[in-house]
Amino acid sequence: MPLPHGAFDLIVCQAAFKNFGEPVRALDEMHRVLRPGGLAVIQDMDRDCTKADIAEEVRASGVRGWNGWMMGLALRGLRRRAYSAAEFRRLGAASRFGDCAISRSGIGMEIRLRKPA
Repeated sequence: MPLPHGAFDLIVCQAAFKNFGEPVRALDEMHRVLRPGGLAVIQDMDRDCTKADIAEEVRASGVRGWNGWMMGLALRGLRRRAYSAAEFRRLGAASRFGDCAISRSGIGMEIRLRKPA
């Protein structure tokens, strides 16, 4: 990224990380542009979510009929590109962050990576 080292205190990546072709490189770039003590938060789909989790997400959204079916189809397709919590732990360990904290809920998860102060 054309940004200086240590430019940010916080980076948020929402529903996009599964699209990066080189995930460790993306994490390393986040690390580079964070200030010491800065936090990167990644919110994305959990590859380990189940069909039942997806059905519940669609139901809770209030989308019904054809549109609900299409939403479920889209989410099942996106799940194939998503990372699991175990994969994120390996990516975090392989990156300059060295570690990450993961919380899971429904069809998603939140990954927190802190650059040491």
